[in-house]
Amino acid sequence: MATVFFDIDTQIDFLMPAGALYVPEAERIIPLLAALNRHAAAQGIPQVSTADAHAENDPEFRSWPAHCVAGTLGQRKPDATLAPGQILFEKVTLNAFDDPRFPALLERLDARRCVVYGVVTEVCVRHAAMGMLASGRRVEIVADAVKELSAPNKDSFLAAFTAAGGVLTSSASILT
Repeated sequence: MATVFFDIDTQIDFLMPAGALYVPEAERIIPLLAALNRHAAAQGIPQVSTADAHAENDPEFRSWPAHCVAGTLGQRKPDATLAPGQILFEKVTLNAFDDPRFPALLERLDARRCVVYGVVTEVCVRHAAMGMLASGRRVEIVADAVKELSAPNKDSFLAAFTAAGGVLTSSASILT
């Protein structure tokens, strides 16, 4: 079973207090994100890092404040989260599965066990994790390495995720 790590949307606009769509306290998970990414690189585990890459007039900005505009500082990943061999997957929608290249990438990597972490728990992490589950993969969310906008929405999603067969894990379990 091929394990692949999925670092979901860990970009400056989401993680840093000055970011355009800051997730409160998200900067606190940066050390865990960095440790998970370094671990994947050190163990030779493929790692996919999704990243929003919006146009300046993206239709998504009707629902969400402008964020992660392609080529801006806010669209970048914090340096601490960069790791050798990372596969950067830029996307223009909340759901990576809206882009046919994403399922194709999972197949090419033979991703059967998917370790997922990042932001926003109840938005892009949810879309990625549930899409992977729906495609028959084992999916584990690193519960201490995700951050949400709404605790009730996060809790509702995590309950649905585990009811659908998903697994919650911790960074300590993954890193040992």
